[in-house]
Amino acid sequence: MSTVAVLAPVSADEFHALEEKVYRTIEMLKTAREERSRAEREAARLRAELAAREEEFSSTRAELSRLRREREEVRTRVEKVLKQIDALVAEESAVQ
Repeated sequence: MSTVAVLAPVSADEFHALEEKVYRTIEMLKTAREERSRAEREAARLRAELAAREEEFSSTRAELSRLRREREEVRTRVEKVLKQIDALVAEESAVQ
């Protein structure tokens, strides 16, 4: 048993219509590839920007921590000076 393929004759108009569909499909594929390439470039740009922002955030967080420690040190020193001033005022009041 052999299988015989029977091909119906294709008219010129049908062939032209099929050819147009193939060309449109090729153009759609080109467009899709260009869009994918553009999207990949945009994603790479956004990843780089995100990395820069994360680095900036980390730096800002470290600076904030340093400034808070510095503020506490200044507060401690000011409180110490104020206690010394209070002690001197109390001594002077006791002497008078």
